[in-house]
Amino acid sequence: MSTVIRAVVFDVGECLVDETREYGMWADWLGVPRQTFSAMFGAVIAQGRDYRETFQVFQPGFDLTEARAKRAAEGVPESFGEEDLYPDVRASLQELRRRGLWVGVAGNQTARAGEILRSLDLPTDMIATSDDWGVAKPDLAFFSKVVQAAPYESDEILYVGDRLDNDIRPAVEAGLHTALIRRGPWGVIQQHDPEADRLATMRIDSLTELPERVAVFNAEEP
Repeated sequence: MSTVIRAVVFDVGECLVDETREYGMWADWLGVPRQTFSAMFGAVIAQGRDYRETFQVFQPGFDLTEARAKRAAEGVPESFGEEDLYPDVRASLQELRRRGLWVGVAGNQTARAGEILRSLDLPTDMIATSDDWGVAKPDLAFFSKVVQAAPYESDEILYVGDRLDNDIRPAVEAGLHTALIRRGPWGVIQQHDPEADRLATMRIDSLTELPERVAVFNAEEP
């Protein structure tokens, strides 16, 4: 790749939104101590398994889609708000736009989560979810949707995420640049994976680093 970055697209969970409260609510829903749920969640991720297997440990046969609907029916739907955004989100997105970059949000989220994100009035040009598109990461078709949504070519887009398996690896396969952020369960557990340095265009600890890192990357391009 040699094209400059003109668009930055962000994952949602643990990239923009701190999911601590939501997973705590799932632990409560299952009747499991939050610390126990969190420990098992981390163990499942560390073993390279699907995070949804965590629920199976405590409730065999658990169906996440059905459980979400049941929670909503009982008045405790999935929820997050301004207070769940990481502190660096608004200023970083705003600065990227100020510098002339197109900014999007696209992650594996429900339609309800998409509605919540839009209600937060984030400084973005686009917000989309896997439910909106009918395809989820790590399917390369998801990243094709990202490219279709952005007004630029794949090698002009930087995808920012916290997971090697769901974000970085498939985004690279789809021809995008990538930024791996070290936060959240996946970001911490996968940070020493050899692929982290090999695949990611850049690695960051905070979104506040992005505007300058993108500027430096673009300045270095011929």
